[in-house]
Amino acid sequence: MKTARLHRLFNPRSRRCFDVALDHGFFNEPSFLAGIENLPAAIRTLVDAAPDAIQLTVGQAPHLQALPVRGKPALVLRTDVANVYGTELPRTLFSRVIDDAVEQAVRLDAACVVVNLFRIPGEPEVTDQCIQNICRLKPACDRYGMPLMVEPLVFQPNAKAGGYMVDGDLRKIVPLVRQAVELGADIIKADPTDDPAVYGRVIETAGGIPVLVRGGSKASEEEILRRTVALLAQGAAGIVYGRNIIQHPQPAKITRALMAVVHDGADVAAALKLLA
Repeated sequence: MKTARLHRLFNPRSRRCFDVALDHGFFNEPSFLAGIENLPAAIRTLVDAAPDAIQLTVGQAPHLQALPVRGKPALVLRTDVANVYGTELPRTLFSRVIDDAVEQAVRLDAACVVVNLFRIPGEPEVTDQCIQNICRLKPACDRYGMPLMVEPLVFQPNAKAGGYMVDGDLRKIVPLVRQAVELGADIIKADPTDDPAVYGRVIETAGGIPVLVRGGSKASEEEILRRTVALLAQGAAGIVYGRNIIQHPQPAKITRALMAVVHDGADVAAALKLLA
């Protein structure tokens, strides 16, 4: 049942979730591998730091699930592969879901599956593929009691900001988040707005569906902590960070500092002390 799996994702004390994304190798972008060249080692480091969840692909999830560790982070399984993140885009863009995605997630003992919902300027066909992906996953998720996390991503024009540069415009994020909710998302994974003080509008449009905030671009320790504190204050149910964890000089320390913010209500000063 979905409730049981959701309980594995969300901390029972804070009702929040910190998911560390390690699924970047799925997208065939060399720069995405920084910090996760040795993925089994990266997974072990994070397991010791004990975030609530780790986001992995079907080919790498066994490295987490084979560890003989009681109470280890829950698995969030990435279900779709795409080629939309390069500084120079190929002639044809795609977003494809792996076959039997939910059954594979069940066999891997995942607590959740995640799928993208792209809005890319001039590429409506990719949005159509994403919607088809979600529409196929939704009934299977309901059948197997698997929570469905949808990741609405608004891209800037590639000529202006190629290579995974998302658009923090509230006016674009809100309708895409709402579409994800209308398509049946159990969890939303959305970008931060340019102004964190208006993120409450994103929470409102989700209508009670928990919203986890993506990490966005690589930022300094103090900036990512301040942003996290501000977004949680707006009602976010947690965070999904990747590069700001795996490319940090001490991934375990930054994980613990962010866990203190997410689950213990630590302020920026207290969190920074954990990094000293």
